[in-house]
Amino acid sequence: MKIIENKTFDEERALYSSRDIIVKDCAFDGPADGESALKESSNIEVDHVFCNLRYPFWHDHVLAIRDSEMTELCRASLWYSDHIEISNTKMHGIKALRECSDVRIKGCDIISPEFGWSVKNIIMEDSTAQSEYFMMRSENLNFSGVKFQGKYSFQYTENGIFENCTFDTKDAFWHSKNITVRNSVIKGEYLAWYSDGLTLINCRIIGTQPFCYCRNLKLINCEMIDTDLCFEKSDVDAVVTTSVISIKNPASGRIQVAGLGELIRDEEDSRAEVVVQEQKEKHETEKMCVCA
Repeated sequence: MKIIENKTFDEERALYSSRDIIVKDCAFDGPADGESALKESSNIEVDHVFCNLRYPFWHDHVLAIRDSEMTELCRASLWYSDHIEISNTKMHGIKALRECSDVRIKGCDIISPEFGWSVKNIIMEDSTAQSEYFMMRSENLNFSGVKFQGKYSFQYTENGIFENCTFDTKDAFWHSKNITVRNSVIKGEYLAWYSDGLTLINCRIIGTQPFCYCRNLKLINCEMIDTDLCFEKSDVDAVVTTSVISIKNPASGRIQVAGLGELIRDEEDSRAEVVVQEQKEKHETEKMCVCA
């Protein structure tokens, strides 16, 4: 591996089509304002590098980025690349990851609107992210220990596993398919509308009008806080360990809740069974008293 160290590059395509190199303690920055520094490269290691210019990592194959920074001016930094590992790095430019595959991100700080569109096979661990339209239309996601804040996240995603995550996000998981979320907190409005095959296990769900127009929805031992107008026109199998403000016209399945403020049924096709645990226990106690 050739080592390029302690240099600054600002020209157009500064290291275009490089092979088998380590770029260390360098900067892509300067008055020439050149783009696409490492475009069409392969087997590249980037270590402690400052990226302040556009489109540095397009059409790259086998790329490792460590302890580096991509500034707000480093827009669209990784597109059409594969077999990527990024660790302990700031990714602060818009549209930082697009149309990539086989990606692993660990210990990173992401501030990037429209991050992660149409990515396949991505692992993200112990990272923070702020974004809008985060990970849209991506497939095969495996997230653990991720804290996210933003709007319209995980729309149209398919085949995902999320564990020990915290998401503060509006309109998450719309139109998603085959998603499992475990031991996580999801806060936001209008969660998971039009999803198919969403399963939540031991999760805390916070916010208004979750889970409408869903198919094959499962909640296993989940908490629901400040949730109203839940499950409208959804096919659902749910065990909820807290009280719910209101449930509206669930289409089919079974919903068990610890308590319920209001059940709204004003449509004929609302046929899901709703079981309120506190009412069930009261009825069973009264029945035992009568029998005695």
